[in-house]
Amino acid sequence: MATVKDFSFEERLTAVLALQKIDSKIDEIKTLKGELPMEVKDLEDEIEGLQTRIGNIDTEIANINAFIDTKTEAKKEAQALIKKYEKQQDNVKNNREFEAINKEMEMQELEVRLNEKHIKDAGFDLKDRTNARLKTEEKIADVQEALGLKRKELEKITVETEKEEQALAARSSEAKEKVEARLLAAYERIRASYRNGLAVVPIVRDSCGGCFNVIPPQRQSEIRQHKKIIVCEHCGRILVDSDLNDKVTA
Repeated sequence: MATVKDFSFEERLTAVLALQKIDSKIDEIKTLKGELPMEVKDLEDEIEGLQTRIGNIDTEIANINAFIDTKTEAKKEAQALIKKYEKQQDNVKNNREFEAINKEMEMQELEVRLNEKHIKDAGFDLKDRTNARLKTEEKIADVQEALGLKRKELEKITVETEKEEQALAARSSEAKEKVEARLLAAYERIRASYRNGLAVVPIVRDSCGGCFNVIPPQRQSEIRQHKKIIVCEHCGRILVDSDLNDKVTA
């Protein structure tokens, strides 16, 4: 039974060209899906980031509420001391005691006003944080709606193409087994170098079907003879003549 190294150059070219056509069909399916998989991932990441933001806001809200509780308690304690000092004023024995108690009352009144200011300022911060949370929730709802639409669109395309893509992937694996190891390595290296995934291209109107640079007549004659693997001197793609290209299908 013949091994890959026993194949003629024409058979090698035919094998790698068939592989290219199968892989190009897989690329077409991926193009049909377009940027949808990436868009879905980006939207999922955005939602995760927004949920993290809500978690941070909730922590800030909890801290503000704790701060308000502390200041409210401090205000109550100061008010209680003021009442205590007011009672003590009724029992003072001299002006010195009266002035001392009066100073303590003034300090506690300042403490009440200071705590009220802190509570008021914290209330504004609390309102801002609450509004920020509501806006973030609205943003999450919008992104989730967009994500749902993108997922449905991607799912529809996936369902329509899944069987074909799986069949083509299996055929691609089979086709690779028929390509010489060194030629396959070169094919995969060249294919990875170009966004369109074209490593094997035909001559089209006397030009390379990949980079569209003109191929000299003598070079074209050598390509038609199928006696060696010839690559484009400009882009490095493997070149085949139009007759072979038309004969080989995916």
